[in-house]
Amino acid sequence: MYCALYDANRCRSCQWLDIPYSRQLENKQEQLRQLLAEQAVGQWFSPVTSPEQAFRNKAKMVVSGSVERPVLGIMHRDGHPVDLCDCPLYPASFADVFARLKPFIAQAGLTPYNVARQRGELKFILLTESTRNGELMLRFVLRSKQKLAQLIRALPTLQQQLPQLSVVSANIQPVHMAILEGEEEIPLTENQALPEQLNDVPLWIRPQSFFQTNPVVAAALYATARQWVSELGVNSMWDLFCGVGGFGLHCATKEISLTGIEINAEAIACARRSAAAMGKDKVHFAALDSTMFATGETTVPDLVLVNPPRRGIGAQLCHYLSNMSPAWILYSSCNAQTMASDIARMADYTVEKVQLFDMFPHTAHSEVLTLLRRR
Repeated sequence: MYCALYDANRCRSCQWLDIPYSRQLENKQEQLRQLLAEQAVGQWFSPVTSPEQAFRNKAKMVVSGSVERPVLGIMHRDGHPVDLCDCPLYPASFADVFARLKPFIAQAGLTPYNVARQRGELKFILLTESTRNGELMLRFVLRSKQKLAQLIRALPTLQQQLPQLSVVSANIQPVHMAILEGEEEIPLTENQALPEQLNDVPLWIRPQSFFQTNPVVAAALYATARQWVSELGVNSMWDLFCGVGGFGLHCATKEISLTGIEINAEAIACARRSAAAMGKDKVHFAALDSTMFATGETTVPDLVLVNPPRRGIGAQLCHYLSNMSPAWILYSSCNAQTMASDIARMADYTVEKVQLFDMFPHTAHSEVLTLLRRR
């Protein structure tokens, strides 16, 4: 993949861009093998590849510059803004959206936030596209509500120009820190759920719910989890850190009862909507802390699926799962290092299968799916 900004040393987000893609995959696989070197892995599968460009369904754009000439992109380490509207990681459809957003920012009087001066209102633009139907979710991250009325008045013009805008909201992030969003989300459209579909599973994305940024690889990840689980003959499972329910809804057949746990209430609302649309009657989702839920239960499911954030599941949950001893643990991780540490804590389990999914090409990051069996 060619990127002019990378060659000009203006953006280095894709740290491995100068490494041939085949070599990137080899490097990631070798790093994973080293992390699991002390485990007797039953089966290693070949990495699942990604398109090399236009694979992202989401753009997180820092807004800088002036209200008349806003810049959407990142801040370079030298303090100057870098426009990323032509980033080759985004689908071609994003270019027209960015082109219309720039004059809209001026029309609505949304002064870009200046980090050094701690002045201005518009901090970020967050854009997500549905691969199901091309609809868009657009979020304006503001320092305060000061310009909210102006944004609302100007919004109909943008909606006319971009009829694919399905979900629009304003997020209030008042602190002077490198935090992407705040707790308060203000809906600006009646609809607040973007429809998506991976494989045969309908999903919904709400403004503050997590969703994978590489739908092609995510679909392969969920399909693989479904296949692995179908071969085990389990009747009950937990899906911890379940997000919008992608893993659990793929794996829960008519024979499998599912309990999905996620602390984010927005994500749980999406998961429940998907379960209802699929007619799943043995599925239950709850907005709870996954570790607190698991350690407070006395029943033991046949399988526990975990998909934690980068920090992993941690010592407490590892210890509890080891004592609870479900027959199977399916671990999906975006940080192989913390995953390897967690697996090492669960000495009563053997590693049956491992597969790498290249969710983040041109970087050192990836997603890894690992199946553990109780000894």
